[in-house]
Amino acid sequence: MKSRRIGPLTVSALGLGCMNLSHAYGTPPSPEQAERVLRRAVELGVTLFDTAVLYGFGANEELVGRVLAPHRSRIALASKCGLHGVDGKRVIDGRPATLKANCEDTLRRLRTDVIDLYYLHRWDKTVPIEESVGALADLVREGKVRALGLSEVSAATLRRAHAVHPVSALQNEYSLWTRNPEIAALDACRELGVSLVAFSPLARAYLTGTLRDVSALEPKDLRRAMPRFQPETYARNLRLIDTVQQIARDAGCTAAQLALAWLLAQDERIVPIPGTTRVEHLEENVAAADLALDADILRRVDAAVNRHTVVGARYADATLAEIDTEEFRS
Repeated sequence: MKSRRIGPLTVSALGLGCMNLSHAYGTPPSPEQAERVLRRAVELGVTLFDTAVLYGFGANEELVGRVLAPHRSRIALASKCGLHGVDGKRVIDGRPATLKANCEDTLRRLRTDVIDLYYLHRWDKTVPIEESVGALADLVREGKVRALGLSEVSAATLRRAHAVHPVSALQNEYSLWTRNPEIAALDACRELGVSLVAFSPLARAYLTGTLRDVSALEPKDLRRAMPRFQPETYARNLRLIDTVQQIARDAGCTAAQLALAWLLAQDERIVPIPGTTRVEHLEENVAAADLALDADILRRVDAAVNRHTVVGARYADATLAEIDTEEFRS
């Protein structure tokens, strides 16, 4: 596996987003299946594993900690604080005391004495970003965290946070169908020496070409609340996938591999973290790290799926109000 840098860390060019092993897309896989995915990722050379206190309200951190403990010296563990469960409901809380309590819980669940990369999962807009980042900086000084990150924030907020303590990673959604980081975040990352960790790089399965019928999604699948996955809207977006799959065939790869290779080609500071519940999809994704796409293939897929061709907002209005990322004007 090729490697990339995130602050002081050297990690695999593709990480593994662990969320859907416990959370978000309906019924999670069995513990045995989740363990197989995690162990196979280690075998394939993946060294960045991304979780959060929110995922399964702690269950995902416990899973990752238990399965990966024997491999701790070979991997980088990333987790997130400031968005957690209280009485079964998700709560955004960026107060310093809460973030430090989240960290203690995460250290215990991950079975480690230090978190390699620790993110503020959401900026609590009732708390100045400087205060939240100041608390995370304390954790670095105490030796409980190696590097700091932010998730779903704008370039302006990133700069404010970076002035308090160096930020190593910005984790925002970035893929062919979500180009928001191209507004300002990518430029800010280059300016400040921050890596962009791209979550949902396969557009929550859209870019794999395998999700054809959104009406079959489980009732608790979070995509059911997303505008782009509403049946009429998704049907319009689905028309683009045939083109993507043809370009992938021309490139000698799958649609998922094409989407990941496109993302890796955008900048050396980008580290995608696709998630999956299946070993065969994991193996398919990891192989994308070795793809070298020619300029014509990159141009064609970029032209096929972009902010002008994709229909619908990525989040519902209530969720958009919670985050701080730049949005394209309609």
